[in-house]
Formats: sequence, structure tokens, C-alpha cells
Amino acid sequence: MGKADVPGRIPSVREIMDDPRLRAAAAGLGRSEAREAARRVQRSLRGGHRPLAEAVADAVAALPPAPTRHRRVLNATGVLVHTNLGRAPLSRAAVDAVAYLAGTSDLELDLAQNRRGRRGRGALEALHAAVPAAEAVHVVNNNAAAMVLVATALAQGAEIVVSRGELVEIGDGFRLPELLESTGARLREVGTTNRTTADDYARAINDNTALLLRVHPSNFAMSGYVSSPSVRELASLGRPLVVDIGSGLLAPHPLLPDEPDAATVLAQGAALVTASGDKLLGGPQAGLLLGEAALVERLRRHPLARALRTGKLTLAALEATLRGPVPPLSAALSRSVGELGDRAGEMARRLCGAGLDAVAVATEAVVGGGGAPGVALPSAGVSLPDGLGPPLRAGRMPVLGCVHKGRLVLDLRTVEEEDDELLIGAVLDAWGLVARLSAASASVPAPAPARATTATAGPLKEPAAAVPETAGTVTHSAARAAGAVAEAVAGAGP
Repeated sequence: MGKADVPGRIPSVREIMDDPRLRAAAAGLGRSEAREAARRVQRSLRGGHRPLAEAVADAVAALPPAPTRHRRVLNATGVLVHTNLGRAPLSRAAVDAVAYLAGTSDLELDLAQNRRGRRGRGALEALHAAVPAAEAVHVVNNNAAAMVLVATALAQGAEIVVSRGELVEIGDGFRLPELLESTGARLREVGTTNRTTADDYARAINDNTALLLRVHPSNFAMSGYVSSPSVRELASLGRPLVVDIGSGLLAPHPLLPDEPDAATVLAQGAALVTASGDKLLGGPQAGLLLGEAALVERLRRHPLARALRTGKLTLAALEATLRGPVPPLSAALSRSVGELGDRAGEMARRLCGAGLDAVAVATEAVVGGGGAPGVALPSAGVSLPDGLGPPLRAGRMPVLGCVHKGRLVLDLRTVEEEDDELLIGAVLDAWGLVARLSAASASVPAPAPARATTATAGPLKEPAAAVPETAGTVTHSAARAAGAVAEAVAGAGP
């Protein structure tokens, strides 16, 4: 019997860390993480008589799956580009490219000539090939950085003419006019909130006008008595036209006919296009600049470009997104309602068989993240008691859905089919927690196995199935069980 196994004796942290499981944790997660797990073992042993091996097993099970405090999350919100969840998920090809180039690479080296090469030339060549209408391209670290670089390099101390209806606020309270004015450029606002004409721009142009700016109002939509000039009209006014398309759509998409794309906007005469890489393109966070070679070169050579440049991992992921197979976001956008309905029906059947009130329902997903505002994508999902929201968010594999009329809905358009088993397991784990705590604190029996139901009537706006009376009891029990979790709606805004 070793010293660590002597009854009643609390082993030291060093002795506990000699356990092979914690040695493995130290190798993968770092010694500080393993040491904290060993301290949890000590606290557990002080709290009562239990085997050391059992205490270590529990501590190891509580360790994070990776050396980061951030968690992987299953996005079942129906919001394809969810800013709070990291926007577009990377493709397997992009992840592999990041891992492949994580060490040393020829990032700025021409191996054949043994001299300095163009930084990230592979990603730039792939972006240029994807949008041949662009004479040249450049990449910075996000779309806001692209706008700052444009305003600083082309309009510092001069005027940018922009419609009042396009002075938008972006995420976390940041406003486009304040962002642009911080560069030393002056904004010349024209038109009104709802209507602006090409003549409004033409009358505002003077000797101090550096460029015209058109901003796609990507996170809202106006209807009714509204109008704005076309790209062709603005491009004919004798000043460089910069168009911020926002969402990163590089070519027209049949499901998003009103969403501007880089190829079309450049063909219509825009001098420069700016866009995001982690939205509809489906790649990493990046700011894309495409357009006239002379303007792109001015941006690339400006001193600020150094501060805004992207790293090797972003460039690797961007190139793989552009050259590789269809990224997850594009696949999610094109999933058929029939396929989604079949998955929802099977998931509801299995969850009902485990005693959970689960109903397959028709839903409506959205692009989100400042893309295709007002466009609803028919989808399907599983409706559950809304009290499962907090334990699902707090689980080892966190799941976010959305709450609709007192029910938690998991929309499958934003869930990869290969993750269905993970999703089912997470729901069953959360349900098991609720059932155990219900029995312990309120003596509430778990609901009897329900019959799986596939809803076929209408979108989620009109509930396709009645909510069982037992759901109310489950809701209150789950809320008590997850007291440490905020009572926020499971799906935060896009």
C-alpha cells in the first residue's frame, strides 16, 4: 500500500499528480490545469470518505476537453452566422490547413528564389481566382479594419459622401460614422433616411471629395417608400465608389437574390469592395478588399496596413475555404427541408422513447450576422420543454437553441448531421439531470414515454403540436436545477 492509499490520510498534490490520468492531463492541458484538478481531489477527500481513485476519476472528468476556457458549442439556434458563437464554422479543410501551417512555413518566403516573398500569396491568389472581376485583392483582420484602412489611406482630411440611410450601427454599439470619422475623414451626409438619389451624391461632390461610399444595410431591412441609387449610377459620378457588401458573398446565390455580391458589384463599376470573411463566405475572421489595382496597392503600402495585417493561421484557413470543399455554412444554407424534416422526426422519436416530451416541428432559420436581413429559410427542428435550456447550456457539450412560445426549439439547419448523436446525447444528459433533481427536490415523476410526433403544419410561428401539461412542471424543476445559469433565452441574438 502506497502513502497515497493510507486510509484517512489526504495525499499531497504531488502524490495525486502521479496518477497516470493526471499525468496525461498535464501533458495535454498543462500542469496548472492538472494541479488544480489535484486540489479538487483533495477538497473532495476532505469532504467525506471516498476512494481516491473515484475522486481522481471525477476530477479528470471535469477537466476541459482542450487547453482553453472557451467551449465548443452546438448551434441549434437556426441562426447560420451567429456572432456570439463565432460566426461561420470552419471547414475540415480549413482546420487541417491551420494545423499544417501552425509551425514554421514559407509565409513570406519564395523557396525557389530563396528570397522574401509576398505574404500569404496562396490566400490572395485563391481570393483573386474566386473573383476574377477584381484587378487586385488584399486581406486585413476584419471588415471594420478594411473600412478604416480605406478611409485612412484614401480620405484622411477629405470628404466621404454617404447616404444618411446607410450610417449603420454594427455589433456591440459600434457605429460606422464614428469609426470612419476616427480616421480623420469627414462624412458628407446626403439624402434622407429612406430615400437617396444619385443627384444627392452629385450635388455633394466638390474638390475635397475623396470617394463615394455605399454601405449595404446588412443587419436591418426597410420597406415601403424607400429608394437608393444603383451602383452603376454612383460609379458614373467621377469619384471612386467604395461598396461595403458586408456579408462576404463573392458571387450571386439563388437563395439570396437581394444580397449583394463582390463579383456583381465590381462588374457594375465599383472601384473597391469590402467584405467579411467569416460570414457567407464561410471562412475565418478577415476583411476582404477587392478592386482596382492602383487603389488596392495604395491600401497595401499604407503604414496602417501593417497594424491590420492577418496572421498565418487566418491566411491558411482563408485559402482552404476558397480552394477546398463546400464549407459548413454553404452546406447549411442549401440543406433541403425534406432532409431536415427526416432528421427532426428521427430525433424526436428517439428522445420520446427515452421518456422526454419531444416533438418534430417546422421552423424558420435565418442567415444572421448581418446577412440577408428579412430572408426566412424554411427548416425543421425538435421542440422540447423550455426548462431544458439552462442545463443544456451548462452541459459538457453546451447546446443553444431558441425559445418560442414556452418551448425550447433546436433548429437542425445549423447542426451538422454528423453532430446529431452529440445533440441527442446532450439532450438526454440534460433531461437526466432534470429528472434526478425533480425527484430529489420536488418528488415530481418523469413524464411517461411520449409518442413521437412529426409536425407538418405550417412554420413555427404557428405551433404544430400542443404542449403537454407535464412540461410546466419540468420547466420549474430545471430552472431550480440550473440556478447558476442565467434565465436568458437559449439563443442570443445574431
